Amino acid sequence: MINKSTMLRSLLSVPIFLLIFLFLGTLTIAQDKRDVNIYDYWPYYGDVSNTLYKLLADRAIEQLEERRVHIHNLKSREDWQQRQEYVSKTLQEIVGPFPPRNPLNPVVTDTLIHEGMVIEKLYFESRPDYYVTAIFCYLEGTTTPLPAIVFCSGHAAEGFRSSTYQTMMFNYVKKGFAVLAFDPIGQGERIRYLDEQGKPRLSPTIEHSYPGTQSFLAGISPANFFIWDGIRSVDYLLTRSEVDPTRIGITGRSGGGTQSAYIAAMDDRIYAAAPECYITTFDKLLKSKGPQDAEQNLISGIARGIDLADYVEVRAPKPTLLVGTTRDIFSIQGFRDVYEEARLAYGAWGVEDHLTFTEDDAGHASTVKNREATYAFFRQHLNNPGPVKDEDIPVLAPEDLWVLPSGNVYRDLGGQDIYSLTMAYLESQEKMIAASSRDLSQKMIEVSGYEYPESGAVVFSGRTNHDFFSMEKYLIQGSGNYYLPVVWMRPNNHNGKTILWIDEKGKEAAHEVDLWLEAGYAIVLPDLSGIGELGHGYKGGDARIQNIPLNVWYAGILTDKSILAVHAEEITLLRSFLSNAGVNKIILLGRGNMGAEVLQTAVMAQWEDPVVVVEAPESFRSILEDREYDARFVMSSVSGSLRYYDLPDLIHALGDQVLRVDPVNGRNEISRINDDGKVIYSTNAQERFEKIKSWLK
Repeated sequence: MINKSTMLRSLLSVPIFLLIFLFLGTLTIAQDKRDVNIYDYWPYYGDVSNTLYKLLADRAIEQLEERRVHIHNLKSREDWQQRQEYVSKTLQEIVGPFPPRNPLNPVVTDTLIHEGMVIEKLYFESRPDYYVTAIFCYLEGTTTPLPAIVFCSGHAAEGFRSSTYQTMMFNYVKKGFAVLAFDPIGQGERIRYLDEQGKPRLSPTIEHSYPGTQSFLAGISPANFFIWDGIRSVDYLLTRSEVDPTRIGITGRSGGGTQSAYIAAMDDRIYAAAPECYITTFDKLLKSKGPQDAEQNLISGIARGIDLADYVEVRAPKPTLLVGTTRDIFSIQGFRDVYEEARLAYGAWGVEDHLTFTEDDAGHASTVKNREATYAFFRQHLNNPGPVKDEDIPVLAPEDLWVLPSGNVYRDLGGQDIYSLTMAYLESQEKMIAASSRDLSQKMIEVSGYEYPESGAVVFSGRTNHDFFSMEKYLIQGSGNYYLPVVWMRPNNHNGKTILWIDEKGKEAAHEVDLWLEAGYAIVLPDLSGIGELGHGYKGGDARIQNIPLNVWYAGILTDKSILAVHAEEITLLRSFLSNAGVNKIILLGRGNMGAEVLQTAVMAQWEDPVVVVEAPESFRSILEDREYDARFVMSSVSGSLRYYDLPDLIHALGDQVLRVDPVNGRNEISRINDDGKVIYSTNAQERFEKIKSWLK
């Protein structure tokens, strides 16, 4: 232990000039500590870290309330028929166009006999050169056409080879049904993201959301590809002499519940449907887990008045069984709400008994009780009487059910995938080129959901003096009932110019702006919703890629209110705040994915301020062109926007008003592009500062 006298002798041995230096250095650090937090002063507002998601969810809930009022006013069968016509037409539009039917070209690669069941391993082309792996099962000795079940797999990496799914499928076969089970995209033998050993690199939900997000950006709901595989599976069933075409059912759990609900709603050949552990209401989903992976969301779905109950109601009077569990990830209250609402539709036909439900006290799982209820449902409605007891049937090892030698279609057959189909879809769409910058602005407003906001309250929250600048704090009302935390850094030698600095780090970038402050530029740094103090609160959903919550972006897709629109409204309010404060010379600077947002905002608002974008994506198309894109950049894009504009179009519209600095491609790698001096490159912060400052002169 060091006593006080020892410590004093140690200090006295240090040269006095060094003690003074250490003291002044400590003092400087203490004085220059930049506390940019604002909400810790305002505990009334509580946790604001969920602001962005809540904004989008609240919009969805308002839209769903409009739908609820409409449904409440449906009284007669004619009312419900009109509703069904609307839902059918709308689903076709928001799912996107299906391709013409091509030859399936089915190939049976092997046949097994297992426990008295014939299991044919096969693949077919649901689209040209686009292979779907599947098995077709029926009892040995079958001589008459059988009722058939299309079995949709949930999010298991093995697809239908999961032991749970094998148990269900084999029980159907033992009970006299033919079963066709197919691999969904990104599962089973259709996994695309493999390591060097051919093993899956990603979870099934990410396998869906990685390319599915690209599909959204191209303007087509990724559900289109999943649903069409199911519809073509029905096409295949109808080629089989073992199948009675008038007795076709469909079921599946979790992601399979999603697929079975979609397919049953859009294919009239499905007579009986039993989606399991998926059906709920969007309001309960949004208030709990949030939007799920890509294919479980449809472009403009909620905005167009579609809720999950519509997948059931559009089928009336065809038989439907809802299968749920009380501790499911999909709200059981929403499940019950769907049942009660759908009863109105079935009641209008006088066949309330064609809509039934079963639930069990369990988590996200298939239980014996629910399985037996499902067997009984299909026995009744597909006219196949017999016992419903769940049998303990031996299952096979996953590799025993491989259709192809390596267990992966892309390694053995190659062919198309959702990524290449998305690119082909985009290329097939005629690009609608705006005739003028004003037309471009209007189209961007239309597709993004941007609304010009009215300025609200401003709350001054203190000032701190530093060595060569002062820092003021504000709360500035956003485009709703929330406030943006903002710091305004004013240099002592202000040159009259103010940079509205929109950074993907938010206010934390305050530690990186000294060169600008020393040169006399004032800096205004906000946290936009979803960033800094207003970010990192949303933990729901299952589409986090590189820790980016794409589920929030999906919420914007469902509601026709993009994250870009929310942020553009906030940037507009911040610029109005500066104008109202008497600032005349404003420079807009966006860094990272915020650079793309600043560009889009400047064009939509038709501002004439200088615009500097730093380390921003060169184009949104570059996201589509790379299977391994940086997910951050998606959050600043708008679903379907590539048919109307891309970032280079905005650069062209802004002309000499804009400077790009160190642009990057979709993988966040510096992209060397030639753009007549409107692009500069740098090797360090000092060089970047000097080049931008020179351009601003």
